[in-house]
Amino acid sequence: MRQIQFREALREALSEEMRRDPRVFLMGEEVAQYNGAYKVSQGMLDEFGPERVIDTPIAELGFAGIGVGAAANGLIPVIEFMTFNFSLVAIDQVINSAAKLYSMSGGQYSCPIVFRGPTGNAGMLSSQHSQNFENWYANTPGLKVVVPSNPYDAKGLLKAAIRDPDPVIFMESELMYGDKGEVPEEEYILEIGKANIVRPGKHVTLVSFGKMMKIAYTAADELAKEGIEAEVIDLRSVRPIDYDTLVNSVKKTNRMVVIEEAWPLASISGELAYIVQRRAFDFLDAPVIRINCADVPLPYAPTLIEASLPNVARVVKAVKEVTYAKA
Repeated sequence: MRQIQFREALREALSEEMRRDPRVFLMGEEVAQYNGAYKVSQGMLDEFGPERVIDTPIAELGFAGIGVGAAANGLIPVIEFMTFNFSLVAIDQVINSAAKLYSMSGGQYSCPIVFRGPTGNAGMLSSQHSQNFENWYANTPGLKVVVPSNPYDAKGLLKAAIRDPDPVIFMESELMYGDKGEVPEEEYILEIGKANIVRPGKHVTLVSFGKMMKIAYTAADELAKEGIEAEVIDLRSVRPIDYDTLVNSVKKTNRMVVIEEAWPLASISGELAYIVQRRAFDFLDAPVIRINCADVPLPYAPTLIEASLPNVARVVKAVKEVTYAKA
């Protein structure tokens, strides 16, 4: 099977859906003439023209609002934020308009819109450009929140998001756009809200999503060298969450460690810990451990970034703690 980059998988999904449905269009900063800040939309202006690949001013509130209005009137906008840090400027349109339109209209209006772009740390970008907002948006009824971890999932989930009748927050990572992975030539669509058991195991359940899956994979490899078999689950989406897959795994392994880049308070990992103790308490042989970012604005210095973020060593230590293995 061919291997393509994460950005190429996104581009294929966008282009295929725009060819399939003339209502789909892409709008955002530098998506057209510059071919996208991260080259996701490279070549799309030439194919689809300026009416469907639309450059905007640096005005997230404005073009997010235009997208919501277009969706309410029958179009299917894909709104690219250069980073979800900038989505805070537009959060009123996302939460108070897009997420609530269907409910407040009594089902008379739907809002089929996708807000997509990178989230989280991407190196030495410091506090204002390194935040994670998955848990923020997952807290909002009316939204779906998708966080793919590889090119295959990125393509299949983005196509599903574009075809979804509800507003979808589609969160990527600057550090993953160049990642390569196997992606079929033929069309496929993945179900939003269905987790993926990417590695079976029997001693502990490792749960994560997005680029933190890289930490989970590496930690599982390290643990395997010591005879600890970790079952690794990629959530793929954090609203809805596939609780059944998670709970069934814990009933088998009796332990869980959650890896999440966001801060610990009001996090997805806190929700997962609650659900497991609520639905699988009698199966737990150790407390759930969460590996999160340090509860501080992310620093600029590389050494402090490394000290703040989840890493393999922290995961391995946590797994040994819950399995009562010698450190």
